[in-house]
Amino acid sequence: MNSLFDNWTSTLRKNSLLLVLSMLLPTFSMNASMMAAERIYTSFSALEISISVSALANYAKNGVIEDELAIYQQYLSPKQFQELQRILLTPVKVSPVVVSQFLYTPQGELLLHRLAKVIKPESRQQPQRGFYALRSALISASGEPEGLTLLNLLRKYPDSSIRIDLRRSFAIAGELEKVVKESNRAIAAVTQKSNIEAATIPKPLNFLQLADLRGQGQFQSRKHTLRLFDSTRHRLLLTDVYIPDVQSPTPVIVISHGLGTDSSNFEYLATHLASHGLAVVVPNHPGSDAKQLQSSLNKQASEVIEPEEFQHRPLDVKYVLNQLEKINHSDTRFYGRLNLQQVGIFGHSLGGYTALALAGAKINFEQLAKDCQPEVLHKTWNMSLHFQCSALALNGKSSPEYNLQDDRIKAAIAVNPITSSIFGEAGLSQVKIPVMIVGSSDDTVAPAVYEQIQPFSWLTNSHKYLVMLLGGTHFSTIGDGNPASQQVPLPSDVVGDASQARYYMNVLSLPFFQTHVANKSQYLPYLNAAYTNTISSESLGLSIVQSFSQTELAQALNRDSLKPKFPNPIVNFGFWMLDVGVAMLRVTIFI
Repeated sequence: MNSLFDNWTSTLRKNSLLLVLSMLLPTFSMNASMMAAERIYTSFSALEISISVSALANYAKNGVIEDELAIYQQYLSPKQFQELQRILLTPVKVSPVVVSQFLYTPQGELLLHRLAKVIKPESRQQPQRGFYALRSALISASGEPEGLTLLNLLRKYPDSSIRIDLRRSFAIAGELEKVVKESNRAIAAVTQKSNIEAATIPKPLNFLQLADLRGQGQFQSRKHTLRLFDSTRHRLLLTDVYIPDVQSPTPVIVISHGLGTDSSNFEYLATHLASHGLAVVVPNHPGSDAKQLQSSLNKQASEVIEPEEFQHRPLDVKYVLNQLEKINHSDTRFYGRLNLQQVGIFGHSLGGYTALALAGAKINFEQLAKDCQPEVLHKTWNMSLHFQCSALALNGKSSPEYNLQDDRIKAAIAVNPITSSIFGEAGLSQVKIPVMIVGSSDDTVAPAVYEQIQPFSWLTNSHKYLVMLLGGTHFSTIGDGNPASQQVPLPSDVVGDASQARYYMNVLSLPFFQTHVANKSQYLPYLNAAYTNTISSESLGLSIVQSFSQTELAQALNRDSLKPKFPNPIVNFGFWMLDVGVAMLRVTIFI
């Protein structure tokens, strides 16, 4: 495999644990399997090979290469053998309870059915047997002291032998490599366009003539937490409000967090914007924050999120703004310092959806109906699509609130948003206000090419920006949050260079909102490729473009079409596919 493919699948393995970690489920009892796998069989054309699980275990744990494994040394380099050992032993620390709940959700069962077509019992009887055997093995293996590993999965498989379907393995590998190549080409095209745009900026451009955006601004601010209760929808909205020490009414910026996080995750951005004179409002969405997911521990939830949350989240923001309008002048904490007719919104992931809905994007039930067909879902590697499809349950429930736009909002930033089907081209083309969409090259949750780059080309408004974090993941812009909160901790290697990503969010959000919400044109020179080139780092690259058409994207995706290249079938031996298979079941939709 090429290094990009290796990096992508490595990122997939790292990130995939987050969904199951984010689902907090009811306890259950589980009996240990009476049978465990002893041998793995695979065939390619007329050649059939097999190896015992015990030989793999002896090599993985003790480094001993038994005779039946030694035959494959002629096909594998020492480095590749070491990679096999790593694949077998790399753990995922996740409880059997969490694994079980994920595998009983529609998303989990769909992925499990795909994997069960590759990893099967030796017996050809009872096709559904492989599905249940895999589910049992995954749950049981996750209960081992060292965690869920590929080796434990093999050892816990409740059948005496396992058959790997190499043809299907190669087909899935080909699909994955196609996704990687498409993403690589699209991101490379965006980067190239960014360099072209940077070259058109008049030189020299002295950014030092403007205020330094890197550090805290001149204003002191105070944080207030409001308890707002929407009795109509029975939602308690704990909302943090950051008020800068300004004399005249100042624009308001709303920050919408993602699924399973809360207002603390973007405290770094709120304090930064407030220090530069902008008021910031950060509501906790009670149907999809960290506390709500934790409270689902005692519920038998069939979905990661209730479909109504696609409606409730934008309504949360509307309600908070309405309440602030009522108390802005009467509450002594505010003294009329909020300008609630000049509002900007920033959202991450599901919060990115929220921001775009409030900006005017409409839920596209026609597109969802087309993309959410079983034959499409069974083939897609865009895991966020499974999540978006839950919104289909809202179709047919006649409600004027499906037009979720709020005219008070003058500009929006959507970071790693889900967009492709929930809005589609028809929905996103309704957005008429300035928009900045931020994508990450290593986002395996909401892949950039599907969820940010192509959707950006659908925007028809004149003031739009596409930002790419080169080397960033779905979680790079999330702050450390509150250690005392109930949200799932994010491993550092999954997040990536978080400090650099947060720095970028600070220095791009500020001029965007100052320009398009506060109407301060002196900040406009920051919103171009020449500026991002000056602050881009090696650890986390940064590029920005102000235009990228569907034609340019199509040309990028059609360049240098290459056939996937795979190792010798004997060398592959199904090990890589097993690794990807486990990753599939751990793929996160932590949005």
